[in-house]
Amino acid sequence: MPARYQETIEMVNRRNPSQRRSAAAQDGEPIRLQKALAEAGLGSRREIESWIRDGRVRVNGQLAKLGDRVTGADRVRVDGNEIKRRPARHAKMRVLAYHKPEGEVVTRRDPEGRPTIFRRLPGIRDGRWIAVGRLDLNTAGLLLVTNHGELANRLMHPSRRIEREYAVRIHGEVADDALRRLVNGIELEDGPARFEEIVESGGSGANRWFHVLLCEGRNREVRRLWEAAGCEVSRLKRVRFGNVILGPRPMPGQWRELTDEETAGLLELAGLPVPRSGPKRPARRGRPAEGAQRSAKPRK
Repeated sequence: MPARYQETIEMVNRRNPSQRRSAAAQDGEPIRLQKALAEAGLGSRREIESWIRDGRVRVNGQLAKLGDRVTGADRVRVDGNEIKRRPARHAKMRVLAYHKPEGEVVTRRDPEGRPTIFRRLPGIRDGRWIAVGRLDLNTAGLLLVTNHGELANRLMHPSRRIEREYAVRIHGEVADDALRRLVNGIELEDGPARFEEIVESGGSGANRWFHVLLCEGRNREVRRLWEAAGCEVSRLKRVRFGNVILGPRPMPGQWRELTDEETAGLLELAGLPVPRSGPKRPARRGRPAEGAQRSAKPRK
């Protein structure tokens, strides 16, 4: 089994036996296999679906296939290791806002030895950290990470149309015709794409800043759109994802726990139930930092 999953499976399996039996007895409703493993904190549903297609998952000794459903009584193995699942309602959901600097990659292990975001994140008891989408090597800014696979999957799914706001620095002049094309739509190699809104944000010399709004997260989509319009991107930073604002804190390379209000907003955007509010939990951060401030939403 790949070493990168061993620690996760050990943490998922480190449960009190009586609690596991009780959870399994209560969890008799069958759910899709990839959803069950995502709720156990092993990864996003998309990632787990690829494991099933690759023949790495077995249910009750049989090779699993997409569409299989399981209950708490079924025996599930990944790469030969049994997964003792705990329903998501018994795990503490956590969501972090991480300020990714340029030069880091959003992967657990990089064959080229480049620094990854996961070396900066805190330890976690329930499952493992799952990145909500990706930012490429030269893109900085807000990246959400969570231990809740279903939340991550829904936030990434194109059907949710969750807003992503970016600050973009363009080298050189930008013609009005280019801006019209970017809003009306440009054909890329993987289909048509467009910005929902573009707002000019100042600049000096040969550089101009813009704030742009997308409702999907295709690979390098912001850069590819500007390049297709004949413009050169010199800086790119994500400043908002849904209702979560990057603000002046955390600093690059630092993280903070989302507030209860931010987490509830994300759950609503994902179409998941929002738990009843309890006592406000104290903010946790990678380093002492001030609270995030809300930035202005782009205007048409």
